Amino acid sequence: MKKRLLILGAPGAGKGTQARKICELLDIPTFSTGEMLRSQMKAGTELGKKAKELIDRGELVPDSVISSLVEAELQSPHYREGFLADGYPRNLEQAHFLDRVLKDMGTKLDAVINLDVRLEDVVGRLLKRAEIENRSDDTEPVIRRRLQVYQEQTEPLVRYYREAGLLINIDGNGSIDQVWDSIAAQLQ
Repeated sequence: MKKRLLILGAPGAGKGTQARKICELLDIPTFSTGEMLRSQMKAGTELGKKAKELIDRGELVPDSVISSLVEAELQSPHYREGFLADGYPRNLEQAHFLDRVLKDMGTKLDAVINLDVRLEDVVGRLLKRAEIENRSDDTEPVIRRRLQVYQEQTEPLVRYYREAGLLINIDGNGSIDQVWDSIAAQLQ
């Protein structure tokens, strides 16, 4: 069974929701760069303050910062038997960095799940989430900027992982349960 996974998709595609289900099914931990950064912001660290400033503008935190967080996190024995990475890598440079880190650890990715969702649907989902969760980083201009950044920097990963033979493309436009059924069928 596949145990070292990534989950890709535009902001609001449902990665966090599906990641929890995947981790429960496979009994593996998840690590989310978004959660790591939110923890830093909540703690009021210098990294957290800088990250909040960038995120509030719809920008990404620099690769060097994120990659350092990820490398340190993956060294934990908690991830020795497998993991699901949510929100990392976000671009080809990070993907190459992750490949090197995993190689140094004597392992590699088993699969990459891509949640493919129409971008206009994502805007609607994120605006709804902003209302429910009162998230300052989910205004429509910021959402559209994040989607532009996603298209420019993260979408090339789909091709990279397809060419590596690791991509599992999932139609993410259905209900949570429909998307989950598609993912679970691919992971069995």
